[in-house]
Amino acid sequence: MTRKVAILSAASMAALVLGSAQAAAQTADQAAAQEAPPQSQSAEDEIIVTGVRASIIQGLENKRESTQVLESVVAEDIGKLPDNNVIEALQRVTGVQVTNRGGGEAAGISIRGLTDPLTTMNGRNIFTASGRAFALQDIPANLVRRIDVYKTRAAEQIETGIAGQIDVFTRRPFDFDGFAISGVARGIYNETADTFNPNVSALVSDRWETGIGDVGVLVNASYSRTDWREMSVTSGAMVPFVTENPPPGFTPLQRVFPETGAWVPGLERGLPTAPGSTFMLNGVETEYYLSRDAVFSPDVTGERERPAVNAAIQWSPNSSSTYTAEFFWNGFRQTTFNSLFFSFVDWWGDLGPDPASTFELIDGTNIIKSRTVGSVYGFNSGDLLKSSTDTFVYALNGQWEVGDNAKISADLSYQNSEYNEEFMAMRIERVAEEISVDFNAGGGIPAYNFNDNALLTDPSQWTVAQFYDNAARRKGDALTLHLDGVKEFDGGGFFRQVKAGIRIDDRGAMDSVRTQDAPVLGQRLNTLDPGLQYLNEGFFNGRANVPVSWVNANGHYIYDHADEIRELYRSTVDPDILLSDELTLTDVFDINEVSMAAYIQADAEMSLFGRPLLIQGGLRYVDVDTDLTFTDRITLESISTSQVTDRLLPSVTLRYEVTPNLRLRFNYGETLRRPNFADLNPFFNLTGDLTGIGRGSGTAGNPNLQPTIAKNYDLTAEWYFERDSAIYGTLFRREIEGLVVPITSVITFPDDPLGEGTTTFGVVRPENASNGVLEGVELGFVYFPGYLPGFLDGLGAQGSLTILDSSQNIPLTDSAGNVTGQTESAFFGVSDLSYNVTLAYDRAGLGLRLSYVWRKNFLNNNEARLFANPIGVWRRPEKSLDFQLTYNITERLGATFDAVNITNEMQQNYYRFAETGGPDTHNLGTTLLPRTFALGLRYTFD
Repeated sequence: MTRKVAILSAASMAALVLGSAQAAAQTADQAAAQEAPPQSQSAEDEIIVTGVRASIIQGLENKRESTQVLESVVAEDIGKLPDNNVIEALQRVTGVQVTNRGGGEAAGISIRGLTDPLTTMNGRNIFTASGRAFALQDIPANLVRRIDVYKTRAAEQIETGIAGQIDVFTRRPFDFDGFAISGVARGIYNETADTFNPNVSALVSDRWETGIGDVGVLVNASYSRTDWREMSVTSGAMVPFVTENPPPGFTPLQRVFPETGAWVPGLERGLPTAPGSTFMLNGVETEYYLSRDAVFSPDVTGERERPAVNAAIQWSPNSSSTYTAEFFWNGFRQTTFNSLFFSFVDWWGDLGPDPASTFELIDGTNIIKSRTVGSVYGFNSGDLLKSSTDTFVYALNGQWEVGDNAKISADLSYQNSEYNEEFMAMRIERVAEEISVDFNAGGGIPAYNFNDNALLTDPSQWTVAQFYDNAARRKGDALTLHLDGVKEFDGGGFFRQVKAGIRIDDRGAMDSVRTQDAPVLGQRLNTLDPGLQYLNEGFFNGRANVPVSWVNANGHYIYDHADEIRELYRSTVDPDILLSDELTLTDVFDINEVSMAAYIQADAEMSLFGRPLLIQGGLRYVDVDTDLTFTDRITLESISTSQVTDRLLPSVTLRYEVTPNLRLRFNYGETLRRPNFADLNPFFNLTGDLTGIGRGSGTAGNPNLQPTIAKNYDLTAEWYFERDSAIYGTLFRREIEGLVVPITSVITFPDDPLGEGTTTFGVVRPENASNGVLEGVELGFVYFPGYLPGFLDGLGAQGSLTILDSSQNIPLTDSAGNVTGQTESAFFGVSDLSYNVTLAYDRAGLGLRLSYVWRKNFLNNNEARLFANPIGVWRRPEKSLDFQLTYNITERLGATFDAVNITNEMQQNYYRFAETGGPDTHNLGTTLLPRTFALGLRYTFD
């Protein structure tokens, strides 16, 4: 009923707006407005370029003619957008930073350091499951015609996403004059996994002149599969130990737990690392050392599939109207198996007669660099995760020219997205006789080995421990109506056009979970079915001095024999555990959110010093009504609540042509970021004491979270000094209020909520407890010189440099979660400096790109406060050198070759706060990134 009321209200409001003003805003499909940007030269001077150079120049032309601050990536031809997915295609865009390159692909993106861009497809907001944004890495590059990155926003654009907007355009039949067909087939070799993976797509499109007007039909399909392997080596958290000369009641080099009161985990700066540093332990000033509590090595293998289909029908009965029906389906299927090796390095009771000889300090610190420990406990965990997503988008769009210079458009879309996962894990455990560890053997990579490495592969040495049996489902849907229109004015007056419009979005989101755990089984691994044993090989490709093989529980076998495994634990441990063999899930939240937005916007032009000044100003009013129902997954108690928020968001843009080739832009606008639905859930999600620190962990949401608001300022200068060349720069500032930060409280429950013997948990909740400022400079260029002789003609380059500075206040809290003070921190994910440069060549059917991207170290995340010391986890500088080649064998047939991560880079992180810590003393993890090589063929006829 809610949706019917919303749609009827929208139609009534639209009729009123259009009837009184003959205006409404630009169509939700903004592609039409930018389909054919003005050329910078006359027809007789036009030089036709194709391939790599054409795509770069077209992106530059889109930037030049846009009112907003825009970057644009354009496909060279059908199925010929560079890279494998949308995120990778954006890594060379000015101000865009790409990260999280594990799993055989890049999966994280930020615009000017902010990670919440609005994701749209053909102007329509799209999302994955119950999230606010779409997983852009799920969009195959083969389906994409163009990607626009908006760094500023006009009133006509959707208001969310303080980072900006990423709008992905797919192809339509009216893009072509008639029949078109294209096919792309690529084989991609993943060096780390030693696998060959297919990436194929096909497009068929045609249009006809009929008795009822022009009709066009297009179908574009894509399929890719990636078998990948991701290997990491990690030194654990840095925690305090007493020295070899301990105080009374302690053993030499005994670990000091937080419960003693000597220190508090979750420290921002960490404990002092100067030699001889002390703290108060049992009322005595006591010297301590800092050392890692563990070393561990995840060896993750995965198989990922992405099928996708985009289809469109267009009908233009006359020259003043066009109707479009579109369908988009994106599938995601992934199975990952993590053979995790984990060993503690903190046992203090078996160090031999001379504990002082078992360790070595880093010079000038109290940090233990290397040590040998006896009788250490370790476990291996075979973790299998099966996940899948299906996202469907259905849309109807109509555009009409009415009266004199007026246009109306209507866009009705429905989308449905569902994500499902099943997670099963089994641990095996043992106590090793001795382990020797160098926590940083060089380059931030630890080294560790046992005196009995050969026993790591012997299943008779390992006892079968805990079993974890979880599942989750996340669903989202939305019915959205845009009604928009524009009235243009002739006669050279001040106003050029007026736009107005409304958008009504009825959004639903639901998360459901199931959690079942079982305690230690107690049997030796070799006494069970041999299929339960898994043995990896060749770990870390010889790039670290660590064990290269170990036995583990086989997650694939566990998944295929789940009922047998559950029965095994029931019969051997306790008949009352794991009673459910069915995937019965609890709906932890069910949310309905109705957003209504209306805007009005005017474009005007005047002469300033004899040159044109374009002025665009507008107001957008947003009203959001949210109904929320939450259920406690433990007690099944449910509560319902609601929220109503509204906001008036102004925007203004000035674009001044100082000369025909020099443009200045200024923009002021306000945008917002709404809380993630999962962050509104007040009930606890608890995890037991997995690592033996004396307490569990947990998270909870906050139903009182409010939107984060950003006030945005941009000033740009663009000099188009040659037909295909430009230099541009931007100064920008973001003033952000109500940033969400985690607040941790230590909560003791009156009973044992998980039935695992743990009653105390460190629970993290989100709060709008921070404000911040992000400012910076962007510089970029595109240069294709027109004077190069002979075979050098066609050589060019593009590049960009981004300098960022950010700060936000971070509340300091006590164990109860009360704010006791403030500190300052950089924004998460913000590199102070990043740059990219691409050398391009396009001549006689040969297209080449050699690209290099680099970003400075950055604060990536906060460690779990249960043991963090310090809490901030930083990434080391990241870089990638990539090469792309295309060659037209014939007019219609082309060959491609791609190489990614040519220099075989790694991803590394470390603990740091301000001047404390760093990669040399506080190194954390190192992950090998895959190097890939691809060969392909592309056939096109249009």
